[in-house]
Amino acid sequence: MQASIRIFAGLLVSTVAALALYQVFQPPEAPAQARQFTSSQECAQCHAEPFREWQDSWHSRSWTDPDVRALSNDFANTDCIDCHAPRPVFETGLANRVLPRAARRAEGVDCIACHQLPDGGMAGTFDRPDAPCRPQARRELAQVEFCAPCHDQHKTVTQWRASSYAAQGIGCIDCHMPYRNGDPNQGRDHTMHGGHDIELVRKAVALRAQRSSGAVVVEIENVGAGHHFPTDERSRAADVFWRPKGETAWRWLYRFRSPYRHEVELTDTLLPAHATHTLRIEDENARGALEVALFYKLTPYWKTPAAPDPEAEAKLVHRVELSP
Repeated sequence: MQASIRIFAGLLVSTVAALALYQVFQPPEAPAQARQFTSSQECAQCHAEPFREWQDSWHSRSWTDPDVRALSNDFANTDCIDCHAPRPVFETGLANRVLPRAARRAEGVDCIACHQLPDGGMAGTFDRPDAPCRPQARRELAQVEFCAPCHDQHKTVTQWRASSYAAQGIGCIDCHMPYRNGDPNQGRDHTMHGGHDIELVRKAVALRAQRSSGAVVVEIENVGAGHHFPTDERSRAADVFWRPKGETAWRWLYRFRSPYRHEVELTDTLLPAHATHTLRIEDENARGALEVALFYKLTPYWKTPAAPDPEAEAKLVHRVELSP
């Protein structure tokens, strides 16, 4: 009986030892194969907040926006397709023009366009081999060159390079993808604040007016844009108007805008970063109290904004009142 017990105990010890050795020396499990993503809709489950922000952004509307459809002649101008429904930036490389995709164009500039790598993996801000998309940390996502393939088509990145922001290392995402609530631990806002955000536009420029030598001197200074104002789209313009206090009709004074190639009679009047443009109102109607205003418009341009005009008020950047 005791011999049987000893034999059983020996077998038990041997079995436990064998299992322990197997745990130590067994070959490592092969990592789970990365899931292949074919639509930004698939990102929503794990990245709910960035996905909601992207849905509210103009990146997501880059194909469906009525203004874009009109300006591109419903994309008959095929050059526009590259950036409004692009294949991944990593596919062609930083600073190189992106290629157009044939599928899912309604998703516009989507998650895949910015995050998918040539091997089908995903780029992120840190490595997560345990996540379904297994993101790989790629610092290129934060570089200005990553935005350049589309946003230097109208020389915005070139304008940035000529500014002091480039020398200070202040890049595109610092203004256009700020940290949520200013907290780096919360990640970056994917709403992509830009020219459609009137509050951001208001931070870009300052408007001043004073009387000097019988005239009204108006100054518009680019105080906050890391590039020309306005920029990126030739359909955008900022107009300076003035009117005697109490009148409803505005009087046009000046327009900041980059013309299209066919508008040979026009010159580029964009306001560079850090620059100030000075205007003079020499009109006897300006001797009394008056208002000077800067309006921003995506398209079409105003000859004169109506008053009262809710749309005009929504695009009012700054207004200055001047006493007699």
